[in-house]
Amino acid sequence: MIGQCIKCGNYNWDKEVDGNVVRCPKCGHTWEKLSFPLFVLSGCSGVGKTTTAQMIQQKKVDFVVLDADIFCGYMKSETNEDYEKRLNLIEQLSMNIMQSGRPVLWTMAGNLDKLHHQYCRRFLPDIKVLALTCEEELLRKRMKEGRGITDENWIQSSVDYNEYFRTHDRHGDTVFETFDISGKDVEEVADYVIDWVKKNC
Repeated sequence: MIGQCIKCGNYNWDKEVDGNVVRCPKCGHTWEKLSFPLFVLSGCSGVGKTTTAQMIQQKKVDFVVLDADIFCGYMKSETNEDYEKRLNLIEQLSMNIMQSGRPVLWTMAGNLDKLHHQYCRRFLPDIKVLALTCEEELLRKRMKEGRGITDENWIQSSVDYNEYFRTHDRHGDTVFETFDISGKDVEEVADYVIDWVKKNC
């Protein structure tokens, strides 16, 4: 809704944004929007993103927590175009939720490098990413014993992705922070993420 002009009804993806003001190029009408960063909790498969998000939800926080995997059964995940559509939908949904005065935190593993290249990015003042990491031995144990994964290629790809997060601070144009969950229980991790969101709002 935030991207549709209430004066002329223009819903094309052509809006101009200057700070908290949105302008319709068709009729010149302007309106204000609420602004929060888009928060993303990332990390490799098996590191604990979903478990952490579920714990955060149980704590009745004042921001919305969503999992990007909710689109898996409804949208294709085969091409770059498929991922672009999903990311645009995530950003569009987020900016509309934000108009109710609540920030949004998504759990999302990949495609971080594409976050800054979507049309709806113009409505977001910033994108904050926190990647959960852990020691390799712990990750292998979590995947094999915790999730029952036996596919060695899947496990190794997660190990490699986890190592990328541990040794880098950006993916393309997207800068991320990291938090090592090794030796910490899920409540400690959830509390850290909650504080991180509050600090960056």
